[in-house]
Amino acid sequence: MKKRFVVIMAGGKGERFWPQSRLKRPKHLLPIVGDAPMLAQTVDRLEGVVRPEDVFVITNAEQREAVLEGCPNLLPERVIGEPQGRDTAAAVGLAALLVEQADSGAAFALLPADHVITDGAGFRAVLEGAFEAAEAEDFLVTIGIQPDFPSTGYGYLKQGEAIRSCSRPVHRVERFVEKPNLEKAEQYMEEGGYFWNAGMFIWRPSVILSAIQKHATELSSELDELSQSWEKSGSVAEAMQQVYPNLHKISIDFAVMEKAEGVVMLESAFDWDDVGEWPAIARHYPADGDGNVFKGTGVAMDSSGNLSYAEKGHTISLLGVKDLIVVQSGDATLVCHKDYAQQVKGLAQKVCEEDPSLA
Repeated sequence: MKKRFVVIMAGGKGERFWPQSRLKRPKHLLPIVGDAPMLAQTVDRLEGVVRPEDVFVITNAEQREAVLEGCPNLLPERVIGEPQGRDTAAAVGLAALLVEQADSGAAFALLPADHVITDGAGFRAVLEGAFEAAEAEDFLVTIGIQPDFPSTGYGYLKQGEAIRSCSRPVHRVERFVEKPNLEKAEQYMEEGGYFWNAGMFIWRPSVILSAIQKHATELSSELDELSQSWEKSGSVAEAMQQVYPNLHKISIDFAVMEKAEGVVMLESAFDWDDVGEWPAIARHYPADGDGNVFKGTGVAMDSSGNLSYAEKGHTISLLGVKDLIVVQSGDATLVCHKDYAQQVKGLAQKVCEEDPSLA
């Protein structure tokens, strides 16, 4: 059986989930949905696909120890701390170099750390098919999520012709579509053939590095410098300190995927939610008769449509309010209308500028 790896991207601050998500304990290290940290759930979901020792995690340097604490079955040398975040294209390039060093012929899956998937068996079946496709040909493989509502918060993939079948059908990706307005999203739902872009990729190191070389030449040269520094020093951490902060900052979609040939997709056969902002929590917990959702202890009177999140030992009480998000976490509390959920990130940045201890 061919060697396979998984690289989990676990960087970022999760600022849309402030104040619970902080720099040193961000969204993926918290039980935002469920009882275990999101990253631990992602690792556990891989059981039967790859061994824990064949899982890499790319996080930021400040979170590395917390990642190891939350996922003690990971090999410490395979938990890599970025000295500075440089967006997803740099992380993809680093991931390819890490896997190439471990086994140059292996395929690897690149997965986000913080998605909610309850159908683990369905996920593993699709991932198996994606590995088969990546191992069979020089494909850049992604997984398209079956949309169940006209979302304006996700990018889309337009499905093209079927080109082969492994354990599951493989289709060309006709094009990548940026986040649409509501009218466009409704049109995509009506037409069919459009899938959410979940940022899950499967490929061999040589294939993605070749695509980066063709479509993102500046980044490719910088990755070569990183590789040479690593070879010279014998330490990926030391090489990253020297080179990584200067890598070109761009997303993998813009840098490569929207331009490359050989991009294919498999359809999802599992539930999926990227829980990108506080209101998404309500999809995973029961509501009372007035539409209030509580995670943690809460009481409501003459109130409706609220989301409340309280840490252990605290109670949130709601009286005469509607459609609010109320979050208590440590030394900070958030109160905002649901319509402003997308702006929580900006608020978090403003608060933390005034008081860095709240970051």
